Amino acid sequence: MIHADFQSRHIGPDASEQQQMVESLGYSSLAEFISAVIPGNIRLPAALDLAEASSETQALKLMRELADKNQVLRSFIGQGYYNTHTPLVILRNVMENPAWYTAYTPYQPEISQGRLEALLNYQTMICDLTGMELANASMLDEATAAAEAMTLCQRMSKSKSLNFFVDADCLPQTIDVVMTRAEPLDINVIIGNPATDLDVDDVFGVLLQYPGASGQINDYRALIERIHAGKALVAMAADLLALTLLTSPGELGADVAIGSAQRFGVPLGFGGPHAAYMATREQYKRSLPGRLVGRSKDSQGNDALRLALQTREQHIRREKATSNICTAQVLLAVMASMYGVYHGPHGLRAIANTIHAKTSVLAAELKGAGFTVENSSWFDTLTIATGDKTADIHTAARALGINLREIDDSKLGVSLDETVEAEDLHTILAAFGIDSLAAGEAELLIPEALRRSSEFMIHPVFNSYHSETEMLRYLRGLADKDLALDRAMIPLGSCTMKLNATAEMIPVTWPEFGALHPFIPAAQAQGYAELDKQLQVALCEATGYDNISFQPNAGSQGEYAGLLAIRGYHHSRGDSHRNICLIPSSAHGTNPASAQMCGMKVVVTACNANGEVDMEDLRAKAEQHSDNLAAIMITYPSTHGVFEENVREICELIHGHGGQVYVDGANFNAMVGLCKPGEFGGDVSHLNLHKTFCIPHGGGGPGVGPVAVKSHLAPFLPGHRVMENKTSAVSAAQLGSASILPITWMYITMMGAAGLQRATEVAILNANYIAKRLSVAFPILYTGSRGLVAHECIVDLRPIKEETGVDVEDVAKRLIDYGFHAPTMSFPVAGTLMIEPTESESLYELDRFCDAMLKIGEEIEAVRNGSMPLEASPLVNAPHTVEMVSADSWDKAYPRSQGGFPLESLRKNKYWPPVGRIDNVYGDRNLACSCAPIESYME
Repeated sequence: MIHADFQSRHIGPDASEQQQMVESLGYSSLAEFISAVIPGNIRLPAALDLAEASSETQALKLMRELADKNQVLRSFIGQGYYNTHTPLVILRNVMENPAWYTAYTPYQPEISQGRLEALLNYQTMICDLTGMELANASMLDEATAAAEAMTLCQRMSKSKSLNFFVDADCLPQTIDVVMTRAEPLDINVIIGNPATDLDVDDVFGVLLQYPGASGQINDYRALIERIHAGKALVAMAADLLALTLLTSPGELGADVAIGSAQRFGVPLGFGGPHAAYMATREQYKRSLPGRLVGRSKDSQGNDALRLALQTREQHIRREKATSNICTAQVLLAVMASMYGVYHGPHGLRAIANTIHAKTSVLAAELKGAGFTVENSSWFDTLTIATGDKTADIHTAARALGINLREIDDSKLGVSLDETVEAEDLHTILAAFGIDSLAAGEAELLIPEALRRSSEFMIHPVFNSYHSETEMLRYLRGLADKDLALDRAMIPLGSCTMKLNATAEMIPVTWPEFGALHPFIPAAQAQGYAELDKQLQVALCEATGYDNISFQPNAGSQGEYAGLLAIRGYHHSRGDSHRNICLIPSSAHGTNPASAQMCGMKVVVTACNANGEVDMEDLRAKAEQHSDNLAAIMITYPSTHGVFEENVREICELIHGHGGQVYVDGANFNAMVGLCKPGEFGGDVSHLNLHKTFCIPHGGGGPGVGPVAVKSHLAPFLPGHRVMENKTSAVSAAQLGSASILPITWMYITMMGAAGLQRATEVAILNANYIAKRLSVAFPILYTGSRGLVAHECIVDLRPIKEETGVDVEDVAKRLIDYGFHAPTMSFPVAGTLMIEPTESESLYELDRFCDAMLKIGEEIEAVRNGSMPLEASPLVNAPHTVEMVSADSWDKAYPRSQGGFPLESLRKNKYWPPVGRIDNVYGDRNLACSCAPIESYME
């Protein structure tokens, strides 16, 4: 029996199909074709110096060896991270289900109603628990959410102060990230005790932790009133599970609530990925960063969901954006929301009460043995004065297989969670030298004035699916509403929806990766250290850079970290005046937003008619700003899908004026094995591991955005004060979204140097094949000097709209009837579709997509020649739902079959969108970002 290697599993077209496609483009071999695409002055002379490919079985065996170097102890460290029971029905049917983890960001709402509903549940749950009116669809982590809350407070506060006060009892990693974010924006962070150190008349905002990192629960009502009287706003970092028992931040008077949903069923994963939350008052809705799911109506008047207020997003606002964060943690937010749905309000409160009771028992036992518990109130966390016994207790704890929190030499912390059983309490007490639990109940220590009296999560969705049968069917029903990679090609330009192979995903849920707390002693995480080291070596070899950090947990964070490195480098040389960042007009929207967040001033440079950087304009602006030039940000290949032949000249020009070159790695999947940004002039790049290196999109997150640099920028890579002795942390955990790094390691290991290069070549081949086939019906906007594109092509619908009235949205929605997700709409050029097929799509699927587009071209032609009026065309009525096609009456100018089955092949395998075209204007004018009120169910 012949076993196919992984490369042939990952790459769609086989050798004969590749040759057929190459010949259709007029070339005799793949090598000849690639030589025509890649500029000779940047082409690598030799293959990457990486190991040969391993089989799936071999790679998993090697990964197991890495995993076994991690020690899985029971951690009671807390500090924002907790052991949790992931309900197995959620583990198998969400986290391990490609219907959920291979989906794209729900920008096309008609084919995203399942995950939009799950996210609306998340928003509703967050609003209910925090007492706020509005919550977004998740943030990257608690620390970055706190940083976003700080800038929201600055924008919305009436205070003119530049001071932001942070309670010293906030989580240490949160303080680190807030300080990183504040410094380039000239915000002065003051850390102290709000009861004694806060001048309410000289701050624009205050961050409080509830309960504190120490475990203490404070009643902040009077303090918040004083802060508001001083014209400042209050952000409160709150534990969601504690809020089932505690008065909500909204009821206390806070303006913003942030925190993590990790303990709602999401594995520790050595720090990530986890969904954070951010909630605020209705009046701040246009300042709330990230994504917001709202309710609207479809073309049939039915209720439907969509992303609301998208004009807030950085892709549109660019350097005027309030944040560069366009990423959510959708897969993890879905898991957390389903944890809330499965347990319901009564189940959550029961879990919280049990945790609190066990913490109170532990406190009583410790006090009885003569230890001092420093906090006078608690939910799940105790700070214990241990004096000169501290080191011995830690040593004893580790010998017993547990970790406690290291606070300092004279005190330690213990945080309990839902997984704690009686034997765990015995073990913890044994570490303190206490023999056994005494009988009897302990006093509960939540202050009377802070005990929650308001209801939460009363909506039917949180009170209907508590049996596994019902939960299973609910999850299946939601997944059936969505179109993900498990159904069809997702041909999005710039977002690279390639295969997320099962073998790559398998190690993610191994306890050796999933059950580790991020702040355990380094000796217990040697497997992660080795994984980090091996990935650094492989990705530095692939990129041509010298060092890399995996701390950024999204591409936007990687951009930000890269620009901070450039900023730090200039400052270290006494060039703090260098603050001009040149950005071509074709750049990703995150680029100018990231530069603005780093305190840089954006100067936009022009592109020419071919979509390339206008060298004359670039030279003029580089000369004009020479004294203050900090950097240029370029995307390569360009966002227009072209390998620019003058990229070396661009890099040399910027270096000649004292600037640094940031090469956006969003399109690195078109370079792997063929050229290296670090060798053709780049100083720093971020990589999107969820694009090039197979980490799945998860419906819009998680992602990983590591930042790679040349050696002179390495000292300025991100890191935490305590863990890495640095001062520029960009996310809460040292290794960011650590638990999904095995996916990238598996991909590189199974592909090997030759496989990685072939993947790049076939991605470019597939894109050019599509461009060639579609060019008979649609103009292709940009091509290189030989008429070829890179890994994506742009179909220009502007002349078609001018001639026929058919616009880009009509084509996008009509593609749904053919079972396809739309390409990227109106980016980077308004009125266009950007198509990226990836290397994983077979020739059959490429042809199926082209057939659909060409059939749509025929429908456009019918409008053009007058045989079908535009307003009566299937294009403007798309997508067609089952409800529409099966209605008793049919008043369309075309047959039902053309509406529902425009290709005969669809009769065998048809995806039906659950809703018709959604009214975006209605949704924004009638903003509703939580589940429909109870009354609508009573009707």
